[in-house]
Amino acid sequence: MIMISLTCTDRGGLHRHAHRLLGECLKLRKIEYSEDTPVIKGRMGKPSLAEHPDVHYNLSHAEGITACIVSDYECGIDCEKVRKYRPNVMKRAFSASERKMVESAPEAEKDLIFFRLWTLKESYVKAIGSGISYPMDTVEFRFEGDRIITDLPGCRFRQFIIKGGSFVAAVCELMPSPRGNKIQDSKSY
Repeated sequence: MIMISLTCTDRGGLHRHAHRLLGECLKLRKIEYSEDTPVIKGRMGKPSLAEHPDVHYNLSHAEGITACIVSDYECGIDCEKVRKYRPNVMKRAFSASERKMVESAPEAEKDLIFFRLWTLKESYVKAIGSGISYPMDTVEFRFEGDRIITDLPGCRFRQFIIKGGSFVAAVCELMPSPRGNKIQDSKSY
């Protein structure tokens, strides 16, 4: 289950709101969640429910948006408010073809394309539990219309473009069998 919420609150409020979303998602699995729920951390710090090792979750928040995914599979989610993209981040984290995609886009679309790519990369490294220490320029995406194309095996990606491109959220789930060159979904809301 994926929950995405637009909210106006401070950074601490965003964190609390993301955990409330997690609680709502877990209720559907008949799991009670509170600040006292036992959570363990993987070797790179990825949290999981100590008493429910078969239930996977991930949270994200940024200015004005919070997001949560709960899945039967290892998963990651990232959300961002679309703002001016940062060329230095792009140089470090994007492949040559992704940099070209952003740089050759019409000026009005560059920021959105940057954050579409960034949230997909972030969702992937969160799903595998490595965080941004992973060489993100080796993870490559491209778009064909509303479709997301990648050659990452065993991954399912979804992306949500919200409020006319003001916000973007992306989800990655690690599926049990490899599915390379999988075409993924992107939706506008």
